[in-house]
Amino acid sequence: MDSAVASLVQHIRAAGAQRMPLRIRGGGTKDFYGERLEGELLDTSGLRGIVSYEPSELVVTVRAGPPLAALEQVLAASGQSLPFEPPHFGSGATVGGMVSAGLSGPARGSVGSVRDYVLGLQMIDGRGEELVFGGQVMKNVAGYDVSRLLAGAMGTLGLITEVSLKVLPVAPAEATLRFRVDQQEALRRLNAWGGQPLPLNASRWLEEGGAGTLYLRLRGAVAAVEAACRSLGGDRLDNAEAAAHWNAAREQALPWFSGLGEGDLWRVSGPQTAPVLDLPEPPLVEWHGAQRWVRTDAAGGVHVRQVALAAGGHATLFRTARGDARARMTPLAPALATIHEQLKKQFDPALVFNRGRLYPHF
Repeated sequence: MDSAVASLVQHIRAAGAQRMPLRIRGGGTKDFYGERLEGELLDTSGLRGIVSYEPSELVVTVRAGPPLAALEQVLAASGQSLPFEPPHFGSGATVGGMVSAGLSGPARGSVGSVRDYVLGLQMIDGRGEELVFGGQVMKNVAGYDVSRLLAGAMGTLGLITEVSLKVLPVAPAEATLRFRVDQQEALRRLNAWGGQPLPLNASRWLEEGGAGTLYLRLRGAVAAVEAACRSLGGDRLDNAEAAAHWNAAREQALPWFSGLGEGDLWRVSGPQTAPVLDLPEPPLVEWHGAQRWVRTDAAGGVHVRQVALAAGGHATLFRTARGDARARMTPLAPALATIHEQLKKQFDPALVFNRGRLYPHF
């Protein structure tokens, strides 16, 4: 056990003995996300360094504290990437924070989520015990896949100290097409294209200047991308210009997001095949229809949540304009809430980690 991990273990054991809450924090770029922040700060910045990287094996093992941008630079030097395009929301974003938040970028609808790329991890539980789950290959789990369970758990189950991730080569070809269509037609086309052998990677629909615009990103073999461009039509954008727009979408830096004003930003997740929803405004649609962003005032949030549930999905209050403490996550069904509570008790019986961050009562 190195000194950084040993120090964290001692801190956690002392907190557990006193039932004192701890707030895990890497770069703090996602402090806005979740129900609330509570407890003494537990800083993971000392967990630095890439443990191993085998480009030929498409696996990287890295500690929790390094900047996410630094890891992406190392991967890019070998022509590889994290294909789910995790958002940073600031220069301090860390690898551990990426896994704990479980947020993915524009390509998630085609390539999968953070959880799908977690092969294994090491963690410290609420008793101050070091645990190891998974490994460095895909078929490494017999029974419950705990390593992926921690993706998106918001640090409520334990402190991730090290994680092994599957990476992929950067696609040899890419193109972005633009179509002037309304939301209904955009969803219809996306559903139709999803059933065809096309190199779909990401999509985004929004209203610009009063008119609907669908952006479609293709990635794959050169021949496949060029053939898709010919068959789909639309306006083909310059790759450098398009890349800047996709990165802005990933970081919520598009002008659409800057228009949040005094309203709240809601994230509606549901089936890709869901039709146009009765939302307070035309949303920004991603993931081929599975993710829709909408802005509304506090009163409108109740309606957004009802619409999401009726469509077979759920809604999360992602950002509040006023930073208040209203419930943000969709309440769990009783049976599912029981499972979450039992998992929390197994990993963190003294309720030490990120108390109230994911759900207000534990």
